[in-house]
Amino acid sequence: MKITKFLSLAFFAAILLASCSKESSSTTGWNYNDPENGGFEVFPFTEQETGPGLVLIEGGTFVMGRVEQDVMYDWDNSPRRVTVSSFYMDECEISNLDYREYLNWLERVFVPADLKVVYDNAYPDENVWRTKLGFADPNVEYYFKYPAYNDYPVVGVSWLQAVNYAAWRTDRVNEKILVDMGFANYNVTPSPEGYFNTDAYLTYGDNAYESNSDKRLQYITTGEYRNVKMEDGILLPKYRLPTEAEWEYAAYGLIGNTFNERVLERRIYPWNGSYVRTEDKKYMGDNVANLRRGRGDYMGTAGHLNDGGEKPTPVKSYWPNDYGLYNMGGNVSEWVLDVYRQNSSEDVADLNPFRGNYYETKKLLEDGTVEERDSVGRIPMVPVSDFKNDRRRNYRTADNKNYLDGDWASVLESEKWIGDSTNTSTDQMYRKNMNDPYQYSLVGDKARVIKGGGSWKDLQYWAAPGQRRFMDEDEATDYVGFRCAMARLGPPTSK
Repeated sequence: MKITKFLSLAFFAAILLASCSKESSSTTGWNYNDPENGGFEVFPFTEQETGPGLVLIEGGTFVMGRVEQDVMYDWDNSPRRVTVSSFYMDECEISNLDYREYLNWLERVFVPADLKVVYDNAYPDENVWRTKLGFADPNVEYYFKYPAYNDYPVVGVSWLQAVNYAAWRTDRVNEKILVDMGFANYNVTPSPEGYFNTDAYLTYGDNAYESNSDKRLQYITTGEYRNVKMEDGILLPKYRLPTEAEWEYAAYGLIGNTFNERVLERRIYPWNGSYVRTEDKKYMGDNVANLRRGRGDYMGTAGHLNDGGEKPTPVKSYWPNDYGLYNMGGNVSEWVLDVYRQNSSEDVADLNPFRGNYYETKKLLEDGTVEERDSVGRIPMVPVSDFKNDRRRNYRTADNKNYLDGDWASVLESEKWIGDSTNTSTDQMYRKNMNDPYQYSLVGDKARVIKGGGSWKDLQYWAAPGQRRFMDEDEATDYVGFRCAMARLGPPTSK
C-alpha cells in the first residue's frame, strides 16, 4: 500500500464535495457536514485499505479439524463445521529481515533511554538451533544475522514476542499513513514517552504525539485542527496473530475448489491430492513444501535437492495456495492466538471459534481521565471489572481463557478439588498430583496453539492444516515462526 499526498488531496476534495452536496440523514432529515446544524461529520468512505504485506481472505464455512488419521491418539481436533469471517493475513511468514527492522527501531527508541531490557526481551533466542548430538554452530551464529538468510522465516521467537511485534507493526503502519497524507510529521528521534502509538494517539489527542502537523483535519463548525479519528476510516485496525480457525481456513484455500457453494474436493493439505509431491510434468516428483521426507532425508540428494532446504527456506518458496499464501504447509510451524485445550472443538463457538478471550479496559484516574502512558509508551490496561458485568448475558468475567475447561463452571463435584471454590484458575483442573501444589500438566492458560502444517523438521503427516500442537507462550524453538493477520471491517468481499 502506497498512500501518498495525492491521496490526501483526493481525500480533502471528497470532503469538500460531500459538504457541498449536504448529504442528509435518512432518519432525521438533517444535513450532515453542515456547520449550521452542529457540524456532525460524515466522511466519504469506500472500503478498508489493504495493509502492507496482507492478502484478503474471503470468509465462509468449512469443516475444521482432523482430516488425517489420528495416529497420535490426541483426539484434540474432532471435525466440526464452523464459519470464519473475512480477514486479512500475511502472504508469507515474518522474515529475519522483517524482525531485524523491528529490533532496530527498539534499539533507537529504548536503548538511549536506559531501557535496553525492552530490546533484549524482544531479541530471538538464537540458541534454539543447538542440539546435544548435532553440529549447529553456523545456524546459531549466522541464521538470524547473515544477509543470505534475510528472506528466511524468523525462528526462536516466543508467542509473547510475536504478539509484541504485531502491536509494534500496527503503530508503524498507521504512523506512516498519517505522515504520507500530511496529517503528521515524521519523528526522527522517537522517545519511549513520545513515539507514535495508535491507541495513545486516539486516546490522548495532541498530548500523545508531539510531532503533530498543522496540516490536519479541521472541525467543520470551528475550523480548528484535529487529529484523525477512527470514524474517519483512515487508520487501519490492529495487526495481530491469526486465530486457530482463521489460520486453518486460510491454509486450505478452498476458494479454489468451490463451485456454487459446493466444495468439489475437500483437501488434506493446502493443495489438492494426497501427496506432497507435485504432478506438474516439469517438476514431477518434487516436493511442494519444505518437509522431512523420511529418517535422515531433509532435502534430497546432491544434484537434485528436491525441496532444497535442510532447514527453513525463503518465505516465498514453492507455490502459494489459492489465496496467494506461501508456505501454509511446511517450512516453519506458526504461532496462533488461541489458548490450547484438547476439547476446544466441543466448546468453542461455531462462528469465529476462539479460546483465549481476556477483556481489558483503559485504566482511569479518579477524575475519569485515562492514566498517562507507562514507561514503554503504552496505555495502562486493567481487567474489565466483574462487578460491572453482573447484568450481562454474553460474559460475566474478564478472563475467559479457561471457560468450561478449567474454571469452576466445568467442575461437577467441586468439593473434591483442592482450593477455594471462588478460585477460577485452571490449577485445580490440570494438576498432575493432587497432593502436590507444584505439579501440573503441560496444559494451562499459558499453553498456546501451534499450527503451520508441519515444519522443515516434520514428516508429511503434520502438513495437514488440521493438525495442532502446543507450547508455552514464553518458549521458542528452531521450527516455529509466525505471520500476522488483521480484521476485515465491513463487507466480507472487496468492491
